[in-house]
Amino acid sequence: MPVPPPDAFAALWRLAGLPPGAMPETVLDGADPVQPSTYALGTAALASIGACGAAAAAIHRARGGPAQRVAVGIAHALIEFHSERHLRVNGEPVHEGWDRIAGLHRCGDGRWVRLHTNLPHHREGMLRLLGCDYDRDAVGRALQSWQAEALETAAAEAGLVATMTRSLAEWEAHPQGEAAASLPALTIERIGDAPPTPLPPLAARPLAGIRVLDLTRVIAGPVAGRTLAAHGAEVLHISGAHLPSIPALVMDTGRGKRCAALDLRREEDRARLRGLAAGADIFLQGYRPGAIAGRGFGPEALAAIRPGIVCVSLSAYGHRGPWSGRRGFDSLVQNANGMNEAEREAAGEERPRPLPCQALDHASGYLLAFGAMAALLRRAEEGGSWLVRVSLASTGEWIKRLGRVEGGLAAPGIGEAEIAAAMEDGPSGFGPMRAVRHSAILSATPAHWSLPAVPLGTHPACW
Repeated sequence: MPVPPPDAFAALWRLAGLPPGAMPETVLDGADPVQPSTYALGTAALASIGACGAAAAAIHRARGGPAQRVAVGIAHALIEFHSERHLRVNGEPVHEGWDRIAGLHRCGDGRWVRLHTNLPHHREGMLRLLGCDYDRDAVGRALQSWQAEALETAAAEAGLVATMTRSLAEWEAHPQGEAAASLPALTIERIGDAPPTPLPPLAARPLAGIRVLDLTRVIAGPVAGRTLAAHGAEVLHISGAHLPSIPALVMDTGRGKRCAALDLRREEDRARLRGLAAGADIFLQGYRPGAIAGRGFGPEALAAIRPGIVCVSLSAYGHRGPWSGRRGFDSLVQNANGMNEAEREAAGEERPRPLPCQALDHASGYLLAFGAMAALLRRAEEGGSWLVRVSLASTGEWIKRLGRVEGGLAAPGIGEAEIAAAMEDGPSGFGPMRAVRHSAILSATPAHWSLPAVPLGTHPACW
């Protein structure tokens, strides 16, 4: 039987090292299956989003605010787990950026691989590796001369992103699977000494007065920044004008943020980021392992710049194991870790079957935001600088541990009326926008985004 949502939520609260007495009344309504999957995706959505809402309420209470009730409904939570799909700008869907050669292919040994070529440099690198034209049939022919695992390894060595489809048993026996299974859903550790940092004085919103530097892209990290902004944090998103992006994801996850651009290849811009970090409470980053540290912004360096800072780090495969330095995306991790093959087996289909949403991405985003807020509470009591770590692979293992849902693939999904009820309309820097409201309902401090989504680099790089 799957883990009940309240139990999954309570386990996250304990994992973050938060006292039971600080937990607000939290109601998680609904049970799987809702989306067609044998995995407890609704429980994952309720627990991770509920943990964020509860942490925000606990922070507001610690600042002198009233006790309040947190409520999350399963349908709304799962709609938010697929927020990019529901986005409308100028009344039209926004293409999510899937490339025509991305996705599943068979290799010469009959095994499946999944390619991620949605960013131009990954697409161009994969075409160079395969020595073929930018055409799906040409890629399929080229892969006939490869074994799937050899292609996966060669892609990683070239800084590209592809994974072989594995079974649950194959991943469990793989060294990286063993490493991922050893990791909890999130880790929170003290990395330096600093006196306790009191929470700001009471304000109308839980995170008002908290400053967040958001150096993330795609889904998981940006969802974390969006969630912190939903509870009132000042979130400054930093990108580079030379870096590729996926417009639909920028639009969906940019709500509530100011967006600036710095080129960290230049010392002048690194100096500006150091100045921003000196005034930040949270430094959120999701670039490939070592990339930000290589520019001088690793956790230890940040703790020296700003004692008491909360560093929040996302990786694909976790900080342990032979793949700890590899790039990765949700679709590739759920393909490598056995989930897609398990769904295929349950459905009796030929092709690996992806989850019905980017559940690893979205759950990781909420776990990152929850970990950041838990660390704020702990630094107010214990002092110190803190490091919060989440990976797509560890999130996948967490979802597996929630249990399988018998008959889950027969679930009908979420109806149009429920989706419509979860949407809100507002302006944006791209045109009139309809997007998913935040699904954690706080009785005294309703979550909302006070700033519209805007193009990257719109604002100056300053607080």
